[in-house]
Amino acid sequence: MNKSSKAEYAKTLFEQGANCAQAVAGAFAAEIGMSEAEVFKLAGGFGGGVGRMREVCGAASGMVLIMNLLYGSSDISDKNAKDEHYARVQSVLKEFKEKNGSLICRELLGLDKDGEVTHRSEERDAQYYQTRPCSEIVANAAGIMEKYLAG
Repeated sequence: MNKSSKAEYAKTLFEQGANCAQAVAGAFAAEIGMSEAEVFKLAGGFGGGVGRMREVCGAASGMVLIMNLLYGSSDISDKNAKDEHYARVQSVLKEFKEKNGSLICRELLGLDKDGEVTHRSEERDAQYYQTRPCSEIVANAAGIMEKYLAG
């Protein structure tokens, strides 16, 4: 798949009902050796800025999930591997932040810091997609990841 197709696929997944983390990570299911269903389950709680708390953007969390599964180390005593992985994660998140303006969901959505938080997801209709930047943010995140993976 070329860059635009990964970005478009992530956007399509989001517009079919996946949350931001599921859409980004789901677009790379083959690369991380998992089915989309497995990725959706693994990424499910990261949507809405982690459990709809409006904290770290789900699209950014989806990027970290991909990085962990592809490059993370299972050796918890290997400081070098940990430091190298943090550097990789920071590089993609830096680009995400530069492209989108923030890593924080509520800031990306223009929500008040002290606004109401609910566990209930919103209905996905045409107006939802027209008034939210999420489709483009998801596409941006997938594009950044595809570029990174291509080297």
